[in-house]
Amino acid sequence: MLRWLFGFVLAVGLAAGVVVAWGYAEYLRPGPYDIGTAIIIDEGTGVDAIARDLQGRGLIRSAHVFRAGLRLLDPDKTLKAGEYAIPPSLSPRAIVGLFDEGKTVVRRLTVAEGLTTAQILAQLRATEGLSGEIGRRPDEGSLLPETYHFSYGDTRERIVRRMRVAMADALDEIWRRRAPGLPIESPAEAVILASIIEKETGRADERRRVAGVFVNRLNKRMRLQSDPTVVYGLTDGRGPLGRKLTRADLAKDHPFNTYVIRGLPPGPIANPGRASLEAAVNPAATGDLYFVADGKGGHLFARTLREHNANVAKWRRIERERRSAP
Repeated sequence: MLRWLFGFVLAVGLAAGVVVAWGYAEYLRPGPYDIGTAIIIDEGTGVDAIARDLQGRGLIRSAHVFRAGLRLLDPDKTLKAGEYAIPPSLSPRAIVGLFDEGKTVVRRLTVAEGLTTAQILAQLRATEGLSGEIGRRPDEGSLLPETYHFSYGDTRERIVRRMRVAMADALDEIWRRRAPGLPIESPAEAVILASIIEKETGRADERRRVAGVFVNRLNKRMRLQSDPTVVYGLTDGRGPLGRKLTRADLAKDHPFNTYVIRGLPPGPIANPGRASLEAAVNPAATGDLYFVADGKGGHLFARTLREHNANVAKWRRIERERRSAP
């Protein structure tokens, strides 16, 4: 009887040893998935749910091995929430290490120059991976367009705060390097002018020259006569007008209609980028007072109304030719 009992215990011990050895080897064995993939661990997800998800995706062979290995071999490690890129053939233990280090996927959000605040907020609401609602609507011109990096689950409100801080920092730096004698008296006015420049041209080689036109007109107390300001007044910054401006639009009495008012409008008409901010406070020194589209993505500049009228005639001829083209 004792011999039988001893043999039974020995057999059980050997079997247990085999199972432990097998489990240890499986915990260190490269995973079955031969291509990389991404996985998201939501806040508060338990070990059991994570193990089942990994097995269901084919990233590990056994949820039981994953759980046992974590509890017996790596009890000091935690599975942090976030989005992770899982390389191909990663072992269960290596996956645990990845989650413990918290090296989450870095996402990118690129905000284009010249968008209105309403358009930027719409982009944020549509951005996958961000969470939460946006509180008070930021002021027009207070958000700096550039590329922002974030992790899955970051809040939209946090991105808005980062954009506001980035604009404040950039404006502070650029304003300190402004040219002397400008007809703008504050950083706020610099943003207004920069927003108009941003909407008038997307060409890097033209920004300072466009800025020079507006600075010259401000110095001469001429109306700026900028079409984008009229559009902003008509749409309240919600987006494009969707049609051409009419004579009635240009004559409409509105604080943003620079065909009617003198000087700058009461606020920005978009969120300008760094280049337009730089141009606003360091304009090209020219005698230009006018510009009109050249039909090639740029503009023709002029010092006199006579030259400008000739350039306008060229542009209208180009428009007619385009309309008549088959």
